[in-house]
Amino acid sequence: MKRTPLLIAAVIFGTTAFAGQQPGGHFVEIWDQDSDGQVTLAEATERRSDIFASFDDNDDGFLSAEDYAAFDEARAADQKNHKQGMRQGKRRGMRMGMRKGQSGQAGMEMDFNDVNNDGKVSLDEFTSRTAAWFSMIDKNGDGVATTDDFGRRN
Repeated sequence: MKRTPLLIAAVIFGTTAFAGQQPGGHFVEIWDQDSDGQVTLAEATERRSDIFASFDDNDDGFLSAEDYAAFDEARAADQKNHKQGMRQGKRRGMRMGMRKGQSGQAGMEMDFNDVNNDGKVSLDEFTSRTAAWFSMIDKNGDGVATTDDFGRRN
């Protein structure tokens, strides 16, 4: 098995101290490859390709239902850890988390990515859905995802 759960969680969603400092920090810290405080579509596409490679356990070019189960498990573990951090942050008076109704998580699900409905997701399917997923995160539509795209709606 080639995936390491802690590494996978870090690559997918981030687990660093920055994540606890502001809304969206959990996402930006890991997906922002050039550390400029914003995630571009190109960065998101590259990261999604990395994620795909990490979960394509048999290197057949597809994420099967079994591969996706492992992916979902890693995402659920990360969400649980992040929510615990969010609760701790709220106790310290920090605004944390994603906007109400934010559907960025849906963009990682098998149903969203299995474009041809054949029960598996190819690398092309997974990366071709990046723009649609990215638009769910880029709330202000400026072409980059930053911490400004997260948090409570004003």
